Amino acid sequence: MHILVIGAGGVGSAAARIASRRDFFDALTIADYDAARPATLVEEIGDDRYSAATVDASSRDAIVALIRSSGATHVLNAVDPRFVMPIFDACLETGVVYLDMAMSLSKPHPERPYELPGVKLGDEQFAKADEWAASGSLALLGIGVEPGLSDILAKHAADELFDEIEELSVRDGANLTVDGYDFAPSFSIWTTIEECLNPPLLFDRDRGGWLAAEPFSDPIVFDFPEGIGEVECVNVEHEEVSLMPRWLDAKRVDFKYGLGAEFIEVLKTLRRLGLDRTEPVTVRGQQVSPRDVVAACLPDPAALGPLMRGKTCAGVLVTGTAKDGERKSLYLYHVADNEETMARDSSQAVVWQTAINPVIALELLATGVWSGTGVQGPEAFDARPFLDLLAAPAPVGYGSPWGVVER
Repeated sequence: MHILVIGAGGVGSAAARIASRRDFFDALTIADYDAARPATLVEEIGDDRYSAATVDASSRDAIVALIRSSGATHVLNAVDPRFVMPIFDACLETGVVYLDMAMSLSKPHPERPYELPGVKLGDEQFAKADEWAASGSLALLGIGVEPGLSDILAKHAADELFDEIEELSVRDGANLTVDGYDFAPSFSIWTTIEECLNPPLLFDRDRGGWLAAEPFSDPIVFDFPEGIGEVECVNVEHEEVSLMPRWLDAKRVDFKYGLGAEFIEVLKTLRRLGLDRTEPVTVRGQQVSPRDVVAACLPDPAALGPLMRGKTCAGVLVTGTAKDGERKSLYLYHVADNEETMARDSSQAVVWQTAINPVIALELLATGVWSGTGVQGPEAFDARPFLDLLAAPAPVGYGSPWGVVER
């Protein structure tokens, strides 16, 4: 296995650091538009299997050329979702295995955006499922933390804990703070704007399947485990709602994000001012994207680790009839503590919690525990080997336990 990681930002760098302690692959190339970032990372890690490269992730031809010149067999897409389709198509053309942590972008319904979905997250990729199946190769979509680990936890609940599932509600919350900043997102602001200001996707079988809603709708207060406590969560567009109903038998699916009132107000202000737009505008003769300007004005999430305090939690609340015949609501979750992830891999908690999951998936593919062809989600694979590897102490596993609490 020769892994090509495209993107040397927070998540790509964390994935490279985590993988350096494992022996399931032969080589890893990390590539970025900024040549200095992968070069510095490779020097920092000091692993003879590692090399750096430069690539324009918007260019399918450039990605095809890099795949072929590097000898990559597996490509991990670690850039923001604008670049999903060029990378996805390049992997199809070259016959290599593709993994991502965010799926192709959505488009709201042109007439009823807060009632009906338009183009859903991942629809462009699933439209090419037959081509991938015919090629005999695999595209594994949404294998970060959310989507990714949340989907695997839902699959585990469906396989081992419940006879019938009424609702899968993905819940994300944290008590993270950043010293010295009133507003400093811990994840890509470009992606955060995209998912938070788009109409949230819902799934309700009794109402005909996929639906759309108003951004930040249906607020609830949820008590997150391991000392995080109560956080208000709202509806946000996310890939799990597109993925889970394709494989899991649930009556309802949603995604609720603990953003906080201040963060929501900032996002609403960006929308009012047009600063969420991706289309370029002319400023003193230069073409610039307002959203790119916002991202450039904020601190790099990958550099915030030393200033961050607290924990972040990702998981899914599963409600239905349990194996013992009782109606239950179980929250299956994973917590990352920033102090621990910084000590372990010099990576802040949010990006580290995202990055560990594709590395585990790559190990399961390398060892043949997971296999498949076509366009697949995490729910298409056996959850137990993944969760066992995640929790098992090093050097056997990755030493990052997950949990279950009743709610």
